[in-house]
Amino acid sequence: MTRRPRLSPTVGTARNLIRAALDEARIALGSRILVACSGGTDSLALAATAAYFEHSGQYRVGAVVVDHGLQPDSADVAESARTQLAGLGLDGVEVRRVRVATTGMGPEAAARTARYEALDAAVEQQGAAAVLLGHTLDDQAEQVLLGLARGSGTRSLSGMPARRGVYLRPFLGLRRMETEEICRFMGLMPWHDPTNTDPALTRSRVRTQVLPYLEDALGPGIAESLYRTSRILAQDAAYLDELAASEYERLRKPAVSAEADNTEHDDGAQLLLSEDALRALPPAIRQRVLALAVVELGGVQPSFERLLAAENLLRRTGSAGPVQLGGKVSAYRQVRGSRVPQGDPSYGSLVLRKNL
Repeated sequence: MTRRPRLSPTVGTARNLIRAALDEARIALGSRILVACSGGTDSLALAATAAYFEHSGQYRVGAVVVDHGLQPDSADVAESARTQLAGLGLDGVEVRRVRVATTGMGPEAAARTARYEALDAAVEQQGAAAVLLGHTLDDQAEQVLLGLARGSGTRSLSGMPARRGVYLRPFLGLRRMETEEICRFMGLMPWHDPTNTDPALTRSRVRTQVLPYLEDALGPGIAESLYRTSRILAQDAAYLDELAASEYERLRKPAVSAEADNTEHDDGAQLLLSEDALRALPPAIRQRVLALAVVELGGVQPSFERLLAAENLLRRTGSAGPVQLGGKVSAYRQVRGSRVPQGDPSYGSLVLRKNL
């Protein structure tokens, strides 16, 4: 009798991580699942592990390879990935070629935008319930370090979410060396992206220089500590965001007729927030409430410095504004005696306005 090869403990751990992610997201058995695969070590290991759920009949697992066309051999890399994925016995493997914008944003952000547009289209066309992404614990540690370098807040330092909509990251608890082990065990030949070691890119320097230096200087376990920090902060950020959303719904008052300076504006172009109510909130909640108003008006997430400037208006010791918050959204105080959109009660409000 032929003995079955022994299952690698790392592969077993990886399967459990995928199963836990699908259970947490309440993905029904029999649903279609897609694996986003670049052909690199992490995503190839993810696809190979997810293939188990296809073979066992628990889910219908396919894969999508996104060819960004940014390197001369990108088509060959995509085809190599497709061939290996097909050899895993997945339920369909698709290559999607995208065009990455060359203006308006940085190259990494542009590639990410194009990639998610392609994946969103695949989800819609194939009726997928989830897309698995191959980010690892090491990626999360790098993300936290980058956030620290930028002086970011709780949400940014919590790193990449384990789940956002249909997108799941089951391998955030797995080290990169473990995905390499999975590929060796499965006999796979991953592609090694040269940009991962390009010193011109900040993330690459964090990966190849900063984290190894911290491991040497402070001892092993730095990546795990950063990952643990991200999990703690993710819980804190989620709780604060929930509180802020509740307060925002309680405080927000649309201004629907005319601006305080008698200039007519479209409905929904501005919002009122009670100054007294804002002052009563803890800073962490107050700043989130202000940011929610900016985003609702079509602006961008304000920087910490811009939020502090808006908070200064509440002290009523200086200018009444306006303070520019980002994305053409400004904030200013109502001035006594001026015309207000909704009558007397709106005096004492902070006005947030989208400049159309």
